[in-house]
Amino acid sequence: MFSDKKVFVYDTTLRDGSQGEGVSFTVAAKLRLAEKLDAFQVDYIEGGWPGSNPRDREFFEQVKKYEFKHAKLAAFGSTRRANTPVEQDKQVAQLVESGAPVVTVFGKSWLLHVTEVLRTSPEENLAMIEDTVHYLKSLGREVVYDAEHFFDGYKDDPEYALMTLSAAAAGGADFLVLCDTNGGTLLPQLIATVKEVKTRFPEHKLGVHCHNDSGVGVALSLAGVGYGAVMVQGTLNGYGERNGNANLTSIIPNLALKMGYELSCAKNLAKLRDLSLFCDELVNRRSNPSEPFVGASSFAHKGGVHANAVEKVRHSYEHIDPALVGNRTRVLVSDMAGRSLIMMKAAELGLKLDEKSPDMANFIERLKTLENAGYEYEAADASFKLLVERMLKKRADKIEVVDYHVYIGHDHTQSACEAVVKLKLKGKTYHTVGESTGPVGALDAAMRKALEKAYPFIKEMKLLDFKVRILEGNRGAAAVTRVMIESTDGKRIWGTVGASDNIIVASWEALKDAFEYAILLNEQA
Repeated sequence: MFSDKKVFVYDTTLRDGSQGEGVSFTVAAKLRLAEKLDAFQVDYIEGGWPGSNPRDREFFEQVKKYEFKHAKLAAFGSTRRANTPVEQDKQVAQLVESGAPVVTVFGKSWLLHVTEVLRTSPEENLAMIEDTVHYLKSLGREVVYDAEHFFDGYKDDPEYALMTLSAAAAGGADFLVLCDTNGGTLLPQLIATVKEVKTRFPEHKLGVHCHNDSGVGVALSLAGVGYGAVMVQGTLNGYGERNGNANLTSIIPNLALKMGYELSCAKNLAKLRDLSLFCDELVNRRSNPSEPFVGASSFAHKGGVHANAVEKVRHSYEHIDPALVGNRTRVLVSDMAGRSLIMMKAAELGLKLDEKSPDMANFIERLKTLENAGYEYEAADASFKLLVERMLKKRADKIEVVDYHVYIGHDHTQSACEAVVKLKLKGKTYHTVGESTGPVGALDAAMRKALEKAYPFIKEMKLLDFKVRILEGNRGAAAVTRVMIESTDGKRIWGTVGASDNIIVASWEALKDAFEYAILLNEQA
């Protein structure tokens, strides 16, 4: 099934990916991502459709100033219009004017689209494909032909679908790409179709372009390559219309690490996670922790049995070395934790613990009690480390809370909150007041006034994120609330947690831990 051929990676994040819900690239963002993709050494970067919108036309104007070291830039567009000479087609002219060395054109493979969407004849559709490809080749462009809706067209009328490929081949297309545009094809149909196309076009380079509407976009892409395609198209993080395109951050490591194919970007696999995160950051999208290979949870271990096995034999529960794709092993602390998991988590945080310490049993029991009460330490490493410091290292908190109150008022125009806190810091008592529109902001302001006097470096600390989750919602207003806070000092980011049936108390606990951890970091610097 598998061969040793070179596989070309064609990235369409900047065009097809931008059609995903909530995904939008500015011209500047497209240029930055194109540079990153080139540095990663994908083979083709599809920059957009210059004939469809001003943004993509501007991108192709701006990108002329750049010199890619590896990737080839592709402009995307359609075949000429029906009954229009290709030299007079404005959209084709814009493809040429883009200056891109590669042009990807799509044509209709499904008679339904030919007769009902284009409203032309099957013969004219074939002429549109061949004319457009031939014209672009005559201008010295490399041409990738995307056979749109190919698998649906082949299922409906196999011979006509194959005739559309013949038209593109007659025009001189460099690649014939079979597209599962609706994303409804399953593996048996794709394999049978690719095998037949390979038989009919043995001398032509084939490609696959799959969508994820049936949840198998990556599997289809891998199978397409396994049965003869030498180009695979997809997007970073699976961006794309509806349920997205086939995900290159899964396709690339599978092809390179598990299927033994030669990819230009294989030498840069250790940068794959960074590339994935960079792309999410550009579009202001939260990264999916469950993303295979690059997600934060991809190599995370929660069960004590799993963690113990991984500590002894890493590949017993990890299908690859996480470092190969720029990821790492993570240990998640929960009420399933045992001694081995606690030791691994402590080592991950740079803590040296005595597994035989008589306090270890009490610590594990306390941890499980807190988890049962609503605390969760998977994303709150700082609170976990503080718990270790308090119970196993016998470190006393530097923030001694004497008292705190929050007052909430509201007039006809806005709400206002006032917090009063009394803290004992370095043997001195501070009584401070803070105001804000919300209770957490007021508590934060009041604490800062005291802490900045005793610990001036607190001025550099900022809150990045505040999340509230209601646990056991069937208890109504008496439900336990979990609060997660993310903080930074400009160099590091840490998470803290609080839980209570009183949201103010839960927020206070997470906030106090955030400041306490900042002090601990300063002590250890």
